[in-house]
Amino acid sequence: MRLAEHWTSTGDALFRRRSWLPLLLLPLVLASFFGPHYAFQSHTTDLIWEVGCFGIALAGIALRVFTTGTSPRGTSGRNTRTQKASALNTTGSYSIVRHPLYLANFLIGLGMALFSRTWFLPIIVSLATLLYYERIAAREEQFLDARFGPAFRRWAELVPAAVPSLKAWCRPAQAFDWRRALDREFYAISEVAVAFMLLDMMEDYAAEGQLELDPVWATVALLGALLFGVMWTRKKLRRRPR
Repeated sequence: MRLAEHWTSTGDALFRRRSWLPLLLLPLVLASFFGPHYAFQSHTTDLIWEVGCFGIALAGIALRVFTTGTSPRGTSGRNTRTQKASALNTTGSYSIVRHPLYLANFLIGLGMALFSRTWFLPIIVSLATLLYYERIAAREEQFLDARFGPAFRRWAELVPAAVPSLKAWCRPAQAFDWRRALDREFYAISEVAVAFMLLDMMEDYAAEGQLELDPVWATVALLGALLFGVMWTRKKLRRRPR
């Protein structure tokens, strides 16, 4: 099998499993809280670092929300079974980077990886993300090339794959829709909110041998859980037959 064919076949397999494969890094995340690592001497300084990490993850969330909120239906979805695209997105986020959702996921993962202040976890997460999404993106671009042909190739020549460039910025063709954005992204928002509370609890347990609930991260997690409850209920009610 040629290397290009291997990449695309691997991309298909990773695409179908992309909802849970990142969880394989969980043991490394847990290990990063134990053993020698730099710890700040005050709770205030520690919290500033943690909020900075959360800010990086929020940048990823914001990019996901903006991208999905301005994308036509049938594109930029959470499907994991097959590739699909009813239109070629070339405006908004897609005018500065070809894979904005994967860039957003990298920022979310990087924010979490920096939380424990170990040197190895951000490096491993960055390399794993590169290898993981590189193959998925290769398969997606093969699909888009076959479906949209010259239009895709013209867009791919102007827009970088992973590192954003503002030179070709073009306003979204579709107005931002908060309801569509939240319908698609409330899972990710809620998961990140709860994850940071759990990361803080693991850090406290590793440092002091007991579980503590920081009011800042408890509040963030509560807001995330409330958002999930409201949006999940709304989604179920809309699907209920009348």
